[in-house]
Amino acid sequence: MTTQATSVPPIEQLLPHTAPMILLDRVASVSAENLEAEVVIRPGIPFNNGAGVGAWVGVEYMAQAIAAWAGYHARLRGESVKIGFLLGSRRYECATPEFANGMRLKVAVKLLLQAENGLGSFECAISDTSTQQELARATVSVFQPHDATQYLQEGMA
Repeated sequence: MTTQATSVPPIEQLLPHTAPMILLDRVASVSAENLEAEVVIRPGIPFNNGAGVGAWVGVEYMAQAIAAWAGYHARLRGESVKIGFLLGSRRYECATPEFANGMRLKVAVKLLLQAENGLGSFECAISDTSTQQELARATVSVFQPHDATQYLQEGMA
């Protein structure tokens, strides 16, 4: 079952980020294994160089869509939204060097693997909604520890 955006909380409630680092505009739909988010490329948003956003930011769009998926499911379980870590991407391929001002992008993520220890893998794609052209694709690996504070403290010790 897919939940449409009307019943999905605002993106700000699904991410452990605060403005201005919330890069996605909204969640369009979410299900047990998928999420689709949208972002409109416009002047004034983070990483906009005046003409658009460098395609390298696409990996962060993907990571934030994954975080929104995790935040949505945490809320369904009655849990708080937790931080996670982008471990890396495999084969980030992009058909454009820049996402130009005026583009409306769909960021789609699909769960491939979620282990008990917090490791996850998602198939991700970014498409231009006006042309339906796929602009970027990657497999993204993430890690969401059960207790991020403890994990970070242990890592710094």
